[in-house]
Parts: sequence; structure tokens; C-alpha cells
Amino acid sequence: MAAQKPQRKTRRQTFVDKVRPFAYLSPALITIAVLSLVPALWTLYVAFTNYGLYHMRDYHWIGLGNFVEILTGPTRKVFLPVFAWTLAFAIGTTLINYTLGLVLALLLNNEHMRESRIYRTLLIVPWALPSTITILSWTGLLNKSFGAINGMLAAISVSPVPWLTDATWAKISMLLVNLWLGFPFMMTLSLGGLQAIPKELYEAADIDGAGSWPRFRYVTFPQLMSITLPLLIGSFSFNFNNFGIVYLLTGGGPPRLDTALAGTTDNLATMTYNYTMVYQRFGLAAAMGILMFLLVGTLSYVQMRMTRAFEEVD
Repeated sequence: MAAQKPQRKTRRQTFVDKVRPFAYLSPALITIAVLSLVPALWTLYVAFTNYGLYHMRDYHWIGLGNFVEILTGPTRKVFLPVFAWTLAFAIGTTLINYTLGLVLALLLNNEHMRESRIYRTLLIVPWALPSTITILSWTGLLNKSFGAINGMLAAISVSPVPWLTDATWAKISMLLVNLWLGFPFMMTLSLGGLQAIPKELYEAADIDGAGSWPRFRYVTFPQLMSITLPLLIGSFSFNFNNFGIVYLLTGGGPPRLDTALAGTTDNLATMTYNYTMVYQRFGLAAAMGILMFLLVGTLSYVQMRMTRAFEEVD
């Protein structure tokens, strides 16, 4: 029997085949459009208007006026110190969290430690608890008058520390609390990286007579950085926009003497929130949001280019 020729698809069948994937993806596409694309476009539009408390209905297009006010106008003296602290906090907390996580991972990766599984479970608890509850708990623990930490310091005759009421101590408190929240992730990340390093490299180092420090410097750390560096860049971006640690722990305080628009521990995220919810400068706040996006994107891009974190290695 002669083989039957395959039937040609009709135009209707061809159209259905082309449309079917979009029909399957439509719930996700609609959700993304409503929850992400539309707010982003609205923010972009508002950033170029004077929309705010005194111009709720009669707002109009002002071009780059909001950006000029932030970078060169009256808001500049508030924006630049907040930006400097935001950048310092993001870099500092990322490095501190990674360092502690790496040290703990090196200790727990010891094959001769029998209780390593128990220690891993206990050390991962801060990561398992909701961060909001944890930060609020630390707010009570760090209270100057009735906090448990100052209570323990008083028991050994140490004066109470103004953890949340002094500008310097408030910044230190933010770093310490974020360390408590972040080191389990870095520890787990480093543990996974350590276990992915080929053992043949350590055997070769032993044959060459390398000690503990050369093994770490020339084998462990370079191999680990190639694995963990992309996630470190993501962690930096997250900490740059970390709203919860400021809002829940210090509330942006203590206040600054030169302005009431931002506190000493406010970052760009909480500053934008204050301009939106407290002062209702919606146009200015939208411009700040766009600047934050550009800053984070630029810094992340520079880090990726300098470190080549996302480049494939042959």
C-alpha cells in the first residue's frame, strides 16, 4: 500500500497552535501586567509630574524637575547622606554576614565533628523564623531601659548602652541584627560550595606539602568565590533595598538635627516611604524610586563586570 500523504493543517488549526501557548501563559502574563508592569509605568509617569498633597487633581508635567530637586536642589542635603549610609550598610552587612557564614561553614564541614548536624540545625533557626517577628523581638531586647541585653550588662556592672537612641549605636545595632538574620543563609551557601569542591584539589595540595592557610587561600577560597559570588551580588542588592530592618528596628531614628525629612538610620527605601506616606510628595518619591533602581542596577552591573560572576567558564 502506498504511504498516505500527511494532511495539511488548515489555517484555523495553524492559528490555534500559535495561540495555544499564549493561552496557557495568560494567567501569569495578566498577573505580571497588573501587579508589576502597570505600577512601574505609573511610577515612571508620576516621577515627571508634581503629583502630591497640594496637587492631587491639578498636577501637571514638570519634566526632570523632581530629579533636579533631588540631585541639586533642597532635597540634595538629605538624599546624599542617606545614600552614603545605604551604600555603607549594604556593603558592610554583606561582607560581615558572609565572613561569619564562611567561618561557621568551615568549622561545620569538618568530617571529624560528630555533632555537626545538631549544630547546623541550631544555627539555621534564625533563618527559619519570620524576619518580622525576629526584628521586633530584637527591638525589645535592645531597649535601653528594660531590654534584656542591658539587663545582662547591668549584672556585670556595665552601664546601659543606648542601642537604638544613639546614632552610632543604632547603626551598629542594625548591622548586628541583620547579621543574626543573614548569617544562616551565608553559612548554608558556603557549606554547599565547600562540598562541591573536588577532593582531588586538596589531595594535590597535600602532595605539594601545603598547610592549612595555603590550602584555604589557593584552593578553598577561589573555588568558593566562583560558586557564591553571584549570590553575594544578589545579597548586596537586597540589603541596599532592605526596608524591614530600618522600619521595624529603629524607625529611621534617632532623628537628625539638620532636617526632619530623614533620620540617621534611614536608607533610601524608608526615605522614599516617608516621602510617599508621611509627606505625600508622590512625584518626588517616584523619582527617588527610579534613582534607586538605576543605582542598584548600575552597581550590580559594575560588580558583575568586574568579578565576571555570571560568565560561563569553559
